Amino acid sequence: MIKVSVMYPNSVGVTFDIDYYCHTHFPLVATLLGDALKSVAVEYGLTGATPEEEPAFIAMGHMTFDSVEAFKTAYGLNIVEIKADIPNFTNVKSVIQISEIKI
Repeated sequence: MIKVSVMYPNSVGVTFDIDYYCHTHFPLVATLLGDALKSVAVEYGLTGATPEEEPAFIAMGHMTFDSVEAFKTAYGLNIVEIKADIPNFTNVKSVIQISEIKI
């Protein structure tokens, strides 16, 4: 099982509509990726290591798939539509990491 983490770095001037992301973007992504997508989770940054610090990431979306190949196939077929929706909720470029889930 693998996890695809889409992380949105926080910085001055970043905008992020978490309601849109949770209630419009992720349902769109889930519909497009279909059965290849096994689970999703969304995190919204509150603080850094101390309450006074800004979070490193304003938001993170996590998706699980059976394999890298399953993700690449499903995402590759829908990349244009998924990327076209991004300006509707943020002005920041995401960082993507694919990880193997160990426990």
